[in-house]
Amino acid sequence: MEEEKKSLNFIEQIIEDDLANGLGKDQLRFRFPPEPNGYLHVGHTKAICINFGLGEKYNAPVNLRFDDTNPEKEEQEFVDSIMKDVEWLGFKWDKVLYASDYFQQLYDWAVQLIKEGKAYVDEQPSEIITEQRKNPAEPGVESPFRNRPVEESLDLFERMKNGEFESGSMSLRAKIDMTSPNMNMRDPVMYRILNKPHHRTGTAWKIYPMYDWAHGESDYIEQISHSLCSLEFENHRPLYNWYLDQVYEEGKVKNKQREFARMNVSYMITSKRKLQRLIAENVVSGWDDPRMPTISGMRRKGFTPASIRNFIDKVGVAKRENLISIQLLDFCVREDLNKVAKRVMTVVDPVKLVIENYPEGKEEWLETENNPEQENAGTREVPFSRELYIEREDFQEEANKKFFRLKLGGEVRLKSAYIIKAERVDKDENGEITTIYATYDEKSKSGSGTEESLRKVKGTLHWVSAQHAIPVDVRLYDNLFTVEQPDAEKDVDFLNFINPESMKTIQGFAEPSLKDVAVGEPLQFQRIGYFTKDQDSTDSKMVFNRTVTLKDSYKPE
Repeated sequence: MEEEKKSLNFIEQIIEDDLANGLGKDQLRFRFPPEPNGYLHVGHTKAICINFGLGEKYNAPVNLRFDDTNPEKEEQEFVDSIMKDVEWLGFKWDKVLYASDYFQQLYDWAVQLIKEGKAYVDEQPSEIITEQRKNPAEPGVESPFRNRPVEESLDLFERMKNGEFESGSMSLRAKIDMTSPNMNMRDPVMYRILNKPHHRTGTAWKIYPMYDWAHGESDYIEQISHSLCSLEFENHRPLYNWYLDQVYEEGKVKNKQREFARMNVSYMITSKRKLQRLIAENVVSGWDDPRMPTISGMRRKGFTPASIRNFIDKVGVAKRENLISIQLLDFCVREDLNKVAKRVMTVVDPVKLVIENYPEGKEEWLETENNPEQENAGTREVPFSRELYIEREDFQEEANKKFFRLKLGGEVRLKSAYIIKAERVDKDENGEITTIYATYDEKSKSGSGTEESLRKVKGTLHWVSAQHAIPVDVRLYDNLFTVEQPDAEKDVDFLNFINPESMKTIQGFAEPSLKDVAVGEPLQFQRIGYFTKDQDSTDSKMVFNRTVTLKDSYKPE
C-alpha cells in the first residue's frame, strides 16, 4: 500500500487525503471548464487529461462546462470545436453545461451580497479602478462609492441589468480589503455592463459576471469536489474561497481549488490572443493549420489521441512550471505511429529508373506488407513495371563503401520486388540526371524462394511504378518559430521569430493504393517519415502532411 501511495501525483494525494477525511467517493466530481473564445491548444490537453483522467481513475463524473461570460470574444464555433477535440482525445463527459446556465442564480447571489453590505455599485471607469488598486506593497485607495447606501446600489444594479446605462459606465464590486497584499482581493469587479448579444442568451442580459465570480460559483452549483486549474490561478484562490464562503450552505460539498503547473512546449506559443494574430496576419491558414499548437492543428498534422495522452503522461503533474521539449512530443507521436501507421511507397524527389531487360508493356502486382509491427495488418499488392520512380538521393554515380543505395555498377533490392544493377544514366544540359538505366535479376523476386531471391545485398529502396503512379502534393512541416520561447522577450514582437521554412510543398508520386486512404489516416512513407492525408485533397490532387520525420536521436529521460 505504501508503494502505491508513493506513485500518486500530488493531486491524487490530495483526493486520497480528502477521501480519508470523510469525503464520500460518490461526492467526487470534476470538470473541464474552457472559455469558448478560441480553439483548444496543446496546453489545454494537460488540463483535459488530468480532469478526465481522474474521472476514469475514480469512476467519477466529469462535466464539460463552458465558462461563457464574455460575449465579445465567444462564439458557437469555439464551443463546437472544443467538444470535437475532447471527444477526439477519447474522453466522455457526464454533462455539457454553461456558466450562462447560472446567470440568474449568480445575479441573485450578487443582490444578496449587496444587501449584506459586501458589494457596491461603482461609477468610476475601469482605468481609475485599476489605478486605485496601487501595488502589493502600497495600500489601495478606496472608491468614493464604496460606502454608498445599500438601497442605492440595489437600485443601480437592477437598472444596470435592465440596460439603462452605457457599456463600461458602472460596475459591481465586491467589498473585501483594499489593503490586501493580494491584488485580487482589492474590491474585485463582479459585474460589468456589456451591451453585446450572447451566443446562448441573446440580448436577455446587459450585464455579465466576471470570470472569478462566475467560475467558482459555477463549480459550487455543480457540486464539483476538486476544481483543478493551472498555476496562474493560485493567487486567485483566496478570492475563489471568499466568494464561495458567501453562498455556501452547510451539508453541501465545498469545492476545493488546487493548481498544477501549466504546460509550455518549446517552439510553441499558447496565448489565444497571439494565436488569433497569427491567423489575422495570414502567417497560418486558420486555427487548424498543421503548424498551430491547437488540438485541431495537431489532428490535421497527423497526431493521434494516444500519442498526445502518452505525452501528457510522460510530462506528469507538477507544481513547478518548466519548458517541455517539443522533441518529447515528436517522440511520442513517432512511437505510436510506428505501431499503427500503414507502410506505403511514395517518392517525394523523383528520378526515373528504367529496367532495360524487363519486358516492355509487362506489369505485375507484387505482395508487400502493410505494417510489420502489427500481426494482423495483412498485405496488399503494388504494381511493378519497366519504368519506375525512385528517390533522387538514393542514387549516386560514384560513392564510397558506406553508401548502401544505388550507384553505377552497384546492386540494391527494390522493396518487395527484384534485385537491380545500375548500368548508365542520361543527363540534361545542366548535368542533372534525368534517367537511370538498370538491369534486373528476374529470378530474384522477393518471397519466391529461389536461390537468387535469397541473395543478400546491402541496400533496399522504395519505388513507385511510373505507369501507375498518382501525383501527390507533399507538405513538409517544421517548427513555426526559430527560437524555443518566441514570446519570452516582452519588448520583441514574437512574429520576428517566424520560421520562413515552416512549410514546404513538393510534388511527388505515390503508389495507387493511396487513392483509397481516408483523411487523417496515419501512414508511413517508407524511409521518409510519417504522413497523413489532408482535407485539402481532391480527386485530381492528393495532399499529404508530414506529421514527423522517421527517426530522431532524441530519447526521453
